[in-house]
Amino acid sequence: MKHSYFTLLLLVLLGTFTVQSQQDPQYTQYMYNTQAVNPAYAGSVDALSIGLLYRTQWVGLEGAPKTATLTGHTPMGSLDNMGIGLSVVRDELGPAIETNLNVDYSYTINTSESAKLAFGIKAGIDLLDVDFTKLNQNSGTPDTQLVDNVDNKFQPQIGAGAYYYTDNYYVGLSVPNFLTTKHFDESSIANSSVESVAAERLHYFLIAGYVFDLSDNLKFKPATLIKAVSGSPLQADISANFLINDKFTVGAAYRWSAAMSAMIGFQASEEIFIGFGYDYQTTEIEDFSDGSYEFMIRFDLNFRPERVLTPRFF
Repeated sequence: MKHSYFTLLLLVLLGTFTVQSQQDPQYTQYMYNTQAVNPAYAGSVDALSIGLLYRTQWVGLEGAPKTATLTGHTPMGSLDNMGIGLSVVRDELGPAIETNLNVDYSYTINTSESAKLAFGIKAGIDLLDVDFTKLNQNSGTPDTQLVDNVDNKFQPQIGAGAYYYTDNYYVGLSVPNFLTTKHFDESSIANSSVESVAAERLHYFLIAGYVFDLSDNLKFKPATLIKAVSGSPLQADISANFLINDKFTVGAAYRWSAAMSAMIGFQASEEIFIGFGYDYQTTEIEDFSDGSYEFMIRFDLNFRPERVLTPRFF
């Protein structure tokens, strides 16, 4: 069952966003998409790691968010203390399509024999397209604020992060974009009394996790993500994943006052991991949709045959 853009807009404004703030894309299986939110993660895997993640949110609700992410990162040649990466994110929400293209760089310090502290920077561009003709305004006279489409509105991005990790645990703190450019303002919209329709806000991400070796064939990883955005409620995700025989991953997660989720994954080979996730909304949005889904695939390509590449649990 599909619902209109008006229903989507009402739910978004009342339940998720405010008129004054625009959220970054939402991920449930963020542990397989860490580079997108924290540039210090780049180069932390001793291989060329390429990840694809697709999320379709609130299925059945017309114009609901759809996000596609491509990330790739690797240590810089023989320089094990430096990493380089590229991330591309395409986010669709109603009539708007936003595309982010960023380069990630990290520098790592060995704080002990088993611990590393990485600092990262993220720099790139953001392109916004809005096609207001997709909106059904249900009136004979179009809203004067929703007449002129937005075509490839450009703005720069710059962010930073820190990532501390060992073989068993990690902690990361990041701000993917420090710039707070407004997408619209009063001077760009004729006859408007609205100060700003949509503007970027600082997003603060805190991630942490610990891997317990329960046996030779079973690992348990509790993890959390806390996201803070000006003008929006604090978001907290708590997850628990199990890795069985270094092949199968199963887990569940809870997003505070928002959703419950489950995921499964399979290490198809030493190089390829495939995963699937499902969200059940615990808010009124579930009455209008059939849940949210994520699909992911990761390739870890080892160009150093003298080093054994073991499955990564974070």
